[in-house]
Amino acid sequence: MHPIIETKRLFLREFNVNDAQNMLELNADPEVLQYTGDIPFSDIEEAKQFLKDYNDYQRNGFGRWTVIEKSSEAFIGWCGLKLNEEGFIDLGYRFFKQVWGSGFATEAAEACLKYGFDTLGISEIIGRTSAENIASCKVLEKIGMQYWKKDICNGIENARYYRISRNK
Repeated sequence: MHPIIETKRLFLREFNVNDAQNMLELNADPEVLQYTGDIPFSDIEEAKQFLKDYNDYQRNGFGRWTVIEKSSEAFIGWCGLKLNEEGFIDLGYRFFKQVWGSGFATEAAEACLKYGFDTLGISEIIGRTSAENIASCKVLEKIGMQYWKKDICNGIENARYYRISRNK
């Protein structure tokens, strides 16, 4: 494993095809996808194809990363940066329900912001979530992002947009 980012409890590394089963299971949970606008993978082959086709690392020099919990070496979700359809660098994350409330999303998201600003030289990063996703709103606020605007995001009518600048 070649971590891109390491925190006290986590390793973040590039996706690989061996993540397919975990990605399938993560996206199969309706509660995990509830506020995302995404649909589950139909089967393991679709998850593998998604991972094979994922080219953000080559195209942009960054992307979403697999999150591994150090002590158990378990895949617990993903977190990372993405050049979104609006031209913004977007912070996103998704974790298995059994680790919700553990602080992993905050720890990973904070590390991704630091990496984006300090290593990649990004000047502004945004985060987007449904207004109903209170836990995700709290994560974005906890890492220093400020509410920016309400808009539509991936079919979610009442998305809350947050942002943070490098000089904050």
